[in-house]
Amino acid sequence: MKNKYNVLDLFSGCGGLSLGFHNSGFDIKYAIDNWSVALDTLQYNHPQTKTICADISTISVKDIIDNKNIDVIIGGPPCQGFSIAGKRIIDDERNKLYKKYLDFVCLLRPRAFLMENVPNIASMGEGSILTSILNDFKEAGYYLSWSILKASDYGVPQDRRRFFLIGFKNKEQFDFRSMTKYIKNKITSKEAISDLPEDDILPEEGYPFKPTSEYQEFMRNGSLGIHNHITTKHTDKTKEIISLVPDGGDYKDLPDKYRETRKVNIAWTRLNSNKPSFTIDTGHRHHFHYKFNRVPTVRESARIQSFPDNFIFLGNKSDQEKQVGNAVPPILASTLANEMLTILG
Repeated sequence: MKNKYNVLDLFSGCGGLSLGFHNSGFDIKYAIDNWSVALDTLQYNHPQTKTICADISTISVKDIIDNKNIDVIIGGPPCQGFSIAGKRIIDDERNKLYKKYLDFVCLLRPRAFLMENVPNIASMGEGSILTSILNDFKEAGYYLSWSILKASDYGVPQDRRRFFLIGFKNKEQFDFRSMTKYIKNKITSKEAISDLPEDDILPEEGYPFKPTSEYQEFMRNGSLGIHNHITTKHTDKTKEIISLVPDGGDYKDLPDKYRETRKVNIAWTRLNSNKPSFTIDTGHRHHFHYKFNRVPTVRESARIQSFPDNFIFLGNKSDQEKQVGNAVPPILASTLANEMLTILG
């Protein structure tokens, strides 16, 4: 079946939002980001998408979009400048990227848009930042709804919280209360990654273990092997310290002589095998596998983010970790896309 609605993904990264919308039946026409490696990954996995590597703050919409047949705009503009209370954020010089996202919406006039961001955008400046954002999009003619969602409520094995703002042009309004029908039993870290081996494996070697959960079966669909599963080689001392932390534990479980070896409150934290993962980051070395004495591989992190095994990450391992950590979980994106599709008709 031909996909019905054309999508532009701004600040796309490797394409977590794009994958979710694609899986729900949208056609990802364009993806724009200034990081070429992430776009290489998106292009590899979405060969039908036109990727554009550019600084969004300096480009013209008319120069890069060869037609205005864009039905939906998605993306998450960075929020570094969302800190001045009492001012319209569109007037703040530091918010060029947010302003550009708004410009794309105003110029292309999509039927709908989705803007994703960090949860505390709703409380910045005692709420004045969110008020300013809502006013800007209302003035552009959109009917708005927003919410903060936890990914683990929607079939993602991760307690990741994100802010979503959704707008429709034709007096239609997204109802986040309808999302409750998607809320599922929590998927644990063990259910997500227990079938992945302790050591490196190449995709041509296939799967060494059978899946032990429905989630693992779902992640394997369409894949003949395991990509991006190259382990980090820790020092013997680091592995010794990790081994002293129990499943779900952290630095507080260590002997006193090791507690100060890393002076951050997330130090030496293991995944809890019986709970969803904490938020996957962009490659820090403080979070460890619930069983193995090492940090998760890119593939394990991708599983926790709900990227299927046939989604392949390009670039070096550090690039891959950053791509995974920055992404919107595709299953959560698809859940939102399904509801938007219902409204679009």
